[in-house]
Order: sequence, then structure tokens, then C-alpha cells
Amino acid sequence: MKENAVKDSKQLLLIDDDPNLILLVKDYLEFRGYEVVTAENGRKALSVLAEEMPDMIICDVMMPEMDGYTFVEQVRLDPRTSWIPVLFLSAKGQSQDRVKGLTKGADVYMVKPFEPEELVAQVESSLKQANRLIHHSGTEAEAKPKIQVPFDVELTPTEQKVVQFVARGMANREIAEQLNVSQRTIESHVSNMLGKTGLHNRTELARWAIESSMA
Repeated sequence: MKENAVKDSKQLLLIDDDPNLILLVKDYLEFRGYEVVTAENGRKALSVLAEEMPDMIICDVMMPEMDGYTFVEQVRLDPRTSWIPVLFLSAKGQSQDRVKGLTKGADVYMVKPFEPEELVAQVESSLKQANRLIHHSGTEAEAKPKIQVPFDVELTPTEQKVVQFVARGMANREIAEQLNVSQRTIESHVSNMLGKTGLHNRTELARWAIESSMA
């Protein structure tokens, strides 16, 4: 009972087009003390995110209307939701499937069928990690002065996408794969942004994006 009370405030968004799986996983997670909101595909999940701000997302990969890959890309591009931990559930268990899922923006990739206890353990681990990152970011913000850039800096829509990925710690090669362009193009965008802002490196660019609520 005490364990459940600790988790009462944690809300999970569960997305899957299989109603039986939704029912089973929802019941199990609620039994463990989590509040669970559900959606049957990525498009409906985006509508849920417009109203709710879950602490974590558990998402199927293969779904009608909008699959998990497209959904998570949308989540990661929105500064409001880009920080939310995402766990992919998929029947595809090959190495390339796992790599694709993690590259698309998932934090954890689990293969169906799975043990409910393992799912709970992954959820708890992801929530703890997210909490550590939030506290770490807060400590760093107190310890370091804010990044200063000219007040009239304007980024193009593509540059805004690139800087969000930079703030997530992604390498230029990974960003190029996400946006389906060459690595040289990403390097050019980063260089242009450094020139516009007067910053010295990608680390400062990432800090500025975070402090400016762009990521």
C-alpha cells in the first residue's frame, strides 16, 4: 500500500492497437500504483498529449493511422514533450529493429511477449533516470550563468529542429539520419547557428536551446 502511494502522482500514456494488451498492461500498471491513460494509435496519442502531460510513454511500434516511429519523432520535435521517456513495445526483436527504435527516439525497447515484472522494472528505471536528469539540469543551471546570445537571433525551422537534436546530445551523423539529409548539411546548420549566436561549440548551443525552452 505504501509502495502504491509513492507512485500515485506518476501518469503513464499507454499506446497500442491491441485492446487485449491495453487492458492487461493497464490493469497491471494500475495495480502497481500508476495512473494510466490510453490511446489506440499515434494520432490519437498526440491528441491526448495536447491535454495531458504524462511522466512516461509506453508505445507499440506497428499501429494503424500513425505508427510508433512517426509518433515518437513528433514527441521529440515538440519542446513541450521532448523530455518524456519513451518505452517501445514491439513484436519485432531483431537487432536492426532495436537499433531503429532507439535511433527514432525511444529510451527503452522491449520485445513482445514480455514479463509484466520486467515492464514495471523498466518503467521505474526510466522514471528514476528522468528524475535524475531533471535534478542535474536544475543544479547545473544554478551553478553556471545563463548563456548569453543576441536578443534578435532568429533560427530557420530546420535549424530549430537541428538544435533540438543537439540539445538531446545527438551527434551530427544521428541528426542527419533523423532528418534524412547528409552529415555535411547538418554540420553546415550547426556552423550557421554558432555564427548567428556567437557561441563557441555544440555544448553551449545545447545549453542555450535548453535555457531558451527550445529543447
